[in-house]
Amino acid sequence: MRRREFITLVGGALARPVTARAQHPGKTWRIAFITHVPQIIYESLFDDLRELGYVEGQNIIVERRYAEGTPERFQEFAAEMVRLKADLIITTTTPAALAAKNATTTIPIVIPTAIDPVGTGLIASLAHPGSNITGGAILTGELAAKRLELLKQVVPSLSRIAVLWNSANPANALAWRETQDAASALGVTLQSHEVKGPKDFEVAFARMTKERLDALFVLDDALIIQYRKEIADFAMQKRLPSVFAAKDRVEAGGLMSYGPRYSEMMRRAASLVDKILRGAEPANLPMEQPTTFELVINLRTARAIGLEVPATLLARADEVIE
Repeated sequence: MRRREFITLVGGALARPVTARAQHPGKTWRIAFITHVPQIIYESLFDDLRELGYVEGQNIIVERRYAEGTPERFQEFAAEMVRLKADLIITTTTPAALAAKNATTTIPIVIPTAIDPVGTGLIASLAHPGSNITGGAILTGELAAKRLELLKQVVPSLSRIAVLWNSANPANALAWRETQDAASALGVTLQSHEVKGPKDFEVAFARMTKERLDALFVLDDALIIQYRKEIADFAMQKRLPSVFAAKDRVEAGGLMSYGPRYSEMMRRAASLVDKILRGAEPANLPMEQPTTFELVINLRTARAIGLEVPATLLARADEVIE
């Protein structure tokens, strides 16, 4: 059940249009969409585009390409989209955005949920991307600290935390360092468990099983999202409190999540796509940071692992799954 909304996103970029705004009558746009695997939240971006007047099968053709956990394919997909003369590329993961950037300096690229886009070399600055890339930027430092604090609230004796993350994604290098800094400030120890592809999860789970751990902290990216159910199931089996970045990971069985409302980030991305197709230059469109965040707690999971969630924390949650 929904408890309260943190902050309401504002600004013209988020306003849902009353009438379709797609320009160039008779024009059919070819849009590439490149990521690891299909996700419902990604398709919400195309729902938002439809409200802006871009209807698949009418005035847009969407070329969907999925790496299925093999990031080496991103270069292949990016090169293919250049050959197809795509009008715009959308991707939800930094490795794919970097591959697209290497393949073209002219086709606009939109990444709705970029992690540290400046540090990974995607753009020059958030305010002035200065290239053919724009989108939404997630800055991980404060979010990492907040998620660790939440774990500390449900496990006051918290000492050793496993961190599961995709080290093949260069965006996660900064996220890992910032999580380490946040853990140091809280006086807890982190155990790094890196994955780079589908076969690595079983190995990581086996390593975690041998360690004395108090909780599981999951650094988010497209590969991790693909295996959210397996991760949540492992945490449940080992009775580990777990914290994730978004609601769907909690719906899959994770204990709790805190992070941006991804539906709003997709809506912002749709607005940027609209602006670009109407003539705006990505270099002049700032990377937008989220202003709406949500805390979701799964009480069913808490009961299953024998954990009592403080009433004060439940009262702060935007949604509690019971």
